[in-house]
Amino acid sequence: MAEIKVPYQKLADEELMLLVGKKDSKAFEALYDRYSRLMYNYFHRMLWKDKEKSRDFTQDLFSKLIHKPELYNAERSFKTWLYSVAHNMCKNEYAKHEVRQVAHEEIKSTSSFQTEGGASQIMDRKAFNEELEKALLELDEVKRNTFELRFKQDMSIQEISEIMECSEGTVKSRLFYTLKQLNTRLKVYEGMLGLFITLMIGIA
Repeated sequence: MAEIKVPYQKLADEELMLLVGKKDSKAFEALYDRYSRLMYNYFHRMLWKDKEKSRDFTQDLFSKLIHKPELYNAERSFKTWLYSVAHNMCKNEYAKHEVRQVAHEEIKSTSSFQTEGGASQIMDRKAFNEELEKALLELDEVKRNTFELRFKQDMSIQEISEIMECSEGTVKSRLFYTLKQLNTRLKVYEGMLGLFITLMIGIA
């Protein structure tokens, strides 16, 4: 009798995770293929762009997934649960090392970008992106993580509230004050933060 092949790539995350709980290595591989790069990028942004640490944390995260599948709550979205675990790993790292990254460079004068034309606009965007990264490092971990989940990982307000274990109102309040703080910090690039957010999540 021919072996029935399971269409792993077509299965939902939650279905794959249930198979992982039954020691199905191919289901684990399918989840790893879907999320390993996303999680590496998340850790890279949240852990001070430390590539080695990001790789280690990604490996640890998936090690938890394969060795302790019982930790997964089948009533939750797998994606939201996975980000919750990653979020808590970052929180533990912050508490362990008590690290606070502060950018020391001042915002560069816009006098270097007074030339007109496409080249000037590209330089403006590059300078803005650099300053945005510095400004994000100046935020506390809670605000930075909220910004990361909303505008970089494209999470909904509801998903973020589940990941960070707070109310949706709290998430909205954090986003409001985070954007207000960033707008003040990046005032010299007036309007570009709004454009950045529009491009990232497609809102007007």
